[in-house]
Amino acid sequence: MKSAKEKISNMASAAKEHITICRAKVDEKVEKAAARTPEQKQIAKERRKAREAQAKMELHQAKAKHAAQKSRHHHPPTVGTHYGPTQPVVGTQVNNPVGSTATMAGTTVPSYPLGGHPPGYKYM
Repeated sequence: MKSAKEKISNMASAAKEHITICRAKVDEKVEKAAARTPEQKQIAKERRKAREAQAKMELHQAKAKHAAQKSRHHHPPTVGTHYGPTQPVVGTQVNNPVGSTATMAGTTVPSYPLGGHPPGYKYM
């Protein structure tokens, strides 16, 4: 879920960057149309490039922020739960340890072999 939220946030930031760049281009065209000298046209072009660079910088900052938000909530707590650390209670083991041959009360022994097939079954 966090990855989807990060992806959508990144898409929104990219759309915002695209709109900012388009606005900068339109403003440049307006300034160039109003400009009377080549120097003024050059200044308008430099302003557009500065706005584009700032929009790209803001996009990268937003993506870094989204990644940080994802990683901050990504890792589960390592010790205990919300109510404190959990301690095993001695003597409360209900099931048998792995590899034991004892059966639990109320169960039957399965009819199939637990250790695999009997010897000689491989090439039948």
